[in-house]
Amino acid sequence: MKLENKMGNRLFLCIVVASSLAFFSGILSVVEALDNGLARTPPMGWMHWERFRCITNCTEDPENCLSEKLIMETADRMAADGYRDAGYKYISIDDCWMSKQRDSSGRLQSDPIRFPSGIKALADYVHSKGLKLGIYEDFGQYTCMGYPGSEFYLELDANTFAEWGVDMLKLDGCNSNIHDMTAGYETMGFFLNRTNRPILYACSWPAYTDSTANLTDYNVIKKHCNMWRNYRDIQDSWEITLDIINYYGKDDGGFSQLAGPGAWNDPDETGSVGAWMRPLAGNKTYAIALLNSDNQGVPTTVNVKLENFGLTQESSYTFYDAFDGSSFGTFSVNDTIKVRINPTSIFMVTARPANKNYRNYREKY
Repeated sequence: MKLENKMGNRLFLCIVVASSLAFFSGILSVVEALDNGLARTPPMGWMHWERFRCITNCTEDPENCLSEKLIMETADRMAADGYRDAGYKYISIDDCWMSKQRDSSGRLQSDPIRFPSGIKALADYVHSKGLKLGIYEDFGQYTCMGYPGSEFYLELDANTFAEWGVDMLKLDGCNSNIHDMTAGYETMGFFLNRTNRPILYACSWPAYTDSTANLTDYNVIKKHCNMWRNYRDIQDSWEITLDIINYYGKDDGGFSQLAGPGAWNDPDETGSVGAWMRPLAGNKTYAIALLNSDNQGVPTTVNVKLENFGLTQESSYTFYDAFDGSSFGTFSVNDTIKVRINPTSIFMVTARPANKNYRNYREKY
């Protein structure tokens, strides 16, 4: 999906799980996607990294260390507080969950102090809450934080994750050769599919090969990954978040055009005013968003011509608030609407074909 602002800049908007509840987005494409039947709609959920990082000392910091206790308590909250029922199904463990050594058979094993029950038991618990468990590995010899990587163990690790009942794998790319990634990420996808367990495959492939354009073919990536990480880590910083937004606005390689059922861009959680539109429901209904990237204290007011969105199939459209479903008004394709948006905030509506009766102008605050 693309956002157009008054200066004609394009902005790709996609929000990803990373220690907060968010969503993945994109637009439909005719390019073939990974054929495992997963991620037909954008996967939603929670991932531990952005908030809890690699905190592993449960003696000194029991409330924040990465442990089965943290994951189970988070699963409890997702189920009890309504997030699961709203569609946030995945609860995903990032780096630092495992022991520093594989077992005598070469298999990965969870840290015995922080995950004493093992990942299989944790997956069973998460499943009992109506949720899905995601896990982390790395294509290289070591993970980003120095734990055992999957290089030379791709098939064994895929089988291990399947036996544990894992539902999603994030495969990172630290400590590896970017020239091996095409073959490596494809191979892991092949082994995941051979397990016959539905495991959503999240690749960090293009995040590492982006600087070498001939190694980043998004048509190929889409065939092997359910979602793919494109850029840098999100931080607790609007400056970094805005940098990620701007990166997606450039859309180098045209990756925004390839996102759709079964395959999604993953900018690790995001988010002048930009305007975005995506067709829904057979191209008769549209989702429209206005994003204010300004971080100053005063709301920004913009006038938006509906024809600039490409709403030309019908003579008029009714807008509905995307969050509460209330009607925002009915407009002709020639109308202009005035919208006031708070700093770093978003205005989002759906547009549906309306009858011939419409109002020509409306303000929204």
